[in-house]
Amino acid sequence: PLPPARVYEKIPEWLLQSYHWFNIPVDAEPSLKSNPWTSLLSKFNEDDFVVIKLDIDTVEVEMPLIHQLLQEKYSSVVDQLYFEHHVRIKHMYKSWARSALGSLQDTLDLFTRLRKTGIAAHSWV
Repeated sequence: PLPPARVYEKIPEWLLQSYHWFNIPVDAEPSLKSNPWTSLLSKFNEDDFVVIKLDIDTVEVEMPLIHQLLQEKYSSVVDQLYFEHHVRIKHMYKSWARSALGSLQDTLDLFTRLRKTGIAAHSWV
């Protein structure tokens, strides 16, 4: 991991006020301070424009966090979400074999549910 000073020295001055970087592992347990949505709710509300990129590459953490976003108290604050859902698809087998769960249809269903909450959810492979 990079030391915080190295990370922050590369950020333009005008962006520093809005930049948040935590060099600690996150936890999917909602009651813990290391759950990113706990921090999110304490700092932002539905009037803010909130963009999240979730890319932890640990399915045991990522999926509970994604499912938490389906709850209104979280979805009302998040405007945009970028998430790489690791599922079993031929072209990604080498990269995702250990972390892949479900199918491409599961991805479509999940992103439809997120979008129905008001989150503009985007995927990439």
